[in-house]
Amino acid sequence: MILPIIMAGGTGSRLWPLSRDLMPKQFLKLDGKHTMLQATVKRLAGVQAQSPLVICNEEHRFIAAEQLRQVNELDHNIILEPAGRNTAPAIALAAFTALKKGIDPLLLVLAADHVIADEAAFTDAVQTAAVLAQADKLVTFGIVPVAPETGYGYIKRGEAVAEAFKVAEFVEKPNAEKAQAYLDSGEYYWNSGMFMFKASVYLAELKQHRPDIYAACETAMADVDPDLDFIRVNKAAFLACPDDSIDYAVMEKTASAIVVPLAAGWSDVGAWSSLWEISDKDADGNVHHGDVLTVKSHNNYVFAETSLVATVGLENVVVVQTKDAVLVAAKDKVQEVKAIVQQLKAAGRTEHRIHREVYRPWGKYDSIDNGERYQVKRITVKPGEKLSIQMHHHRAEHWIVVSGTANVTVDGKDTLLSENQSVYIPLGAVHALENPGKIPLELIEVQSGSYLGEDDIVRFEDRYGRA
Repeated sequence: MILPIIMAGGTGSRLWPLSRDLMPKQFLKLDGKHTMLQATVKRLAGVQAQSPLVICNEEHRFIAAEQLRQVNELDHNIILEPAGRNTAPAIALAAFTALKKGIDPLLLVLAADHVIADEAAFTDAVQTAAVLAQADKLVTFGIVPVAPETGYGYIKRGEAVAEAFKVAEFVEKPNAEKAQAYLDSGEYYWNSGMFMFKASVYLAELKQHRPDIYAACETAMADVDPDLDFIRVNKAAFLACPDDSIDYAVMEKTASAIVVPLAAGWSDVGAWSSLWEISDKDADGNVHHGDVLTVKSHNNYVFAETSLVATVGLENVVVVQTKDAVLVAAKDKVQEVKAIVQQLKAAGRTEHRIHREVYRPWGKYDSIDNGERYQVKRITVKPGEKLSIQMHHHRAEHWIVVSGTANVTVDGKDTLLSENQSVYIPLGAVHALENPGKIPLELIEVQSGSYLGEDDIVRFEDRYGRA
């Protein structure tokens, strides 16, 4: 029995301005009709496996749940980390979860933000790994290198075992000269960060090599709080857990490590240049998404989210336009995008953390205009969903229904509103908004007052458990 474990943490800051703290790359549609998380789930169709366990940060829980629901894979199967503690503890939480159900499956550990072009080759590699994992081996998938890449760690293969190899050595990210030597030797693979092993075998190895991590995760899983579709571990116990990767904690120490070669068009989409490399290109080597016009431009990646983007005479450039930011970068310098994110953080700005369009469990809102003492939002509420019963100390609100039907509660009085109707919410009034209909509710919200921050919300009741 194979239980996929999909790790959906991280912020993907090198893909700013699309990827942000509250909407990182694993939840974005970067190369197709599905998000990267959904594509990872879909990739499992060829593998005879259970529904996956997804591990994500507390802040991303509703995004992950909605995306799993859209592909019919939501079934109380999201483990929430109170804070990131790297891959060794995350996988331990999944292993303990499996064993608590009275099963000892083969855990297929995947990242939610990888692209794999050849899914048949991926399925074949998983089947090879399953035989070895069933024999109590700890299997990692080594990507057959196609270039002297300096951005990945490497795995050196040793003695052959069936269609795989014993791991001779894990190697840190090399310089260009070493990377070329690794490529020329044919004995090295890129470290993919994907694994397969029995839940019990992983925990036994973790207990042997990092008993402190094992003990912290065991304690965290002993007091689990079931919450909607989430598995919420003991916060204090998990925060006390050391931070370490599975590579350092287990794989570099075990005597049972095996590497299965994988040549499947793999990419971790670590930067905009990686996305250009794996995308279909036009005759001039350009990759375009959205409304793009180009003249005498070659080998560019241009992403237009909401506006027309035009390029003239550009080569080897990345241009990314979103509702509130534009990135223009030389394609060979896109690793430095992280420095822009650091500048945003240091300046106390918010563009690294949130998009203008923000997702909530009930739907989303788009901050379309703001100024001194006012703010305008376009709010979308999904059918059957309801915002919390709340009040504000510093602002009043006007709601104008654009489409759909709104059930509005103000100080205990319910009013049903349809298109072109509006309501005024005075400062201090206890109010709620619900979509009782079968289609999305769209409305314009105009806020006015002395303070318009999202933290000016006093919640009295919330179906999603938010404080």
